[in-house]
Amino acid sequence: MPHLSTYQDRFPNITIERDTEGVVLFRLHDDDGGPLKWGVDPDSIHAQLPDALYQIGRDLDNRVMILTGTGDHFCMARDPAKYLHLNGPEHIYRIVREARDILVNMVEIEVPVISAVNGPASYHPELTVLADIVLATPDTWFQDSHIRGGMVPGDGGQIVWQELLGITRANYFLLTEEKLTAQAALACGAVHEIVQHSQLLPRARAIASQLLKKSASTLRYSRIALNQALKERFTKELSHGLMAELLSFAAERGQAGGK
Repeated sequence: MPHLSTYQDRFPNITIERDTEGVVLFRLHDDDGGPLKWGVDPDSIHAQLPDALYQIGRDLDNRVMILTGTGDHFCMARDPAKYLHLNGPEHIYRIVREARDILVNMVEIEVPVISAVNGPASYHPELTVLADIVLATPDTWFQDSHIRGGMVPGDGGQIVWQELLGITRANYFLLTEEKLTAQAALACGAVHEIVQHSQLLPRARAIASQLLKKSASTLRYSRIALNQALKERFTKELSHGLMAELLSFAAERGQAGGK
C-alpha cells in the first residue's frame, strides 16, 4: 500500500496535504499556483489525475478526502500549450485511457469525498459533483465544454449529470451549454450546501470531523455501497461514450468524413 511520502509531491498541478486525523486536502492548481487550466498533454492535469486518485484510494491512512480548486474558480480555462499532442494513435489511446481512469479511480476511492467547489467550473465540472457531499460558493456555476468545442459529451460527464439531474434535464444542460448556477444545482440535488468562499474549507473540514466520529470500516464500506450504481454505469457505458467523443473529434478535424 502506498504511503503519503511516496506520492504527495509527484503531481505538479495537485497539492496533497493530510492532517493528523487522516483528512486529505486534494487541491488542483495551474503551474504557477493559480486557478487550474485544463490540459491533455502528458505533463497536464489530465495525465496526473488518474494516478493521483489511485494513490489516494490505496492509502489506508486516508480517511476523508476534500477536493477543491484554487482561487476564485475551480477551472474556467484551458492551457493551449498543453493541447499539443492530440494526434497519433499513441496519444489518442493515452487520452481515452486517462479519461476513463479519472472517473473510475474517483469512484474507487473508498473513503468519503467532500467537494468544496470554490467557484465556476466549465472544464470537467463532473469531477466536483462526483463527491458524496458537494459544497459550493454562491458565485459557482457549472457548464460542460464539449458541445462548445464540437465534441460529443461522452467521457463520463453525461453519466454523472444524468444520474444527478435526470436524463432529459441533463441532456438539456449538456446540449445547450447551460450555466447551471449553484442555486439551481442545489434545487436539483447536485449541490448540497451553498457556503461563502471564506467559509468553504472550514465547512468542509467541519463535515469531515463529523464523519471521523465513525469507524474507518464504516466510512470505507459506506463509500463502496453508495457508489455501486455509478460503477455499474461506468462499466456499461463509459467506453461507448468515449468512442463517440473520439469519432466526433476526428470528424471535426476532417479525419472521418467531417468538414
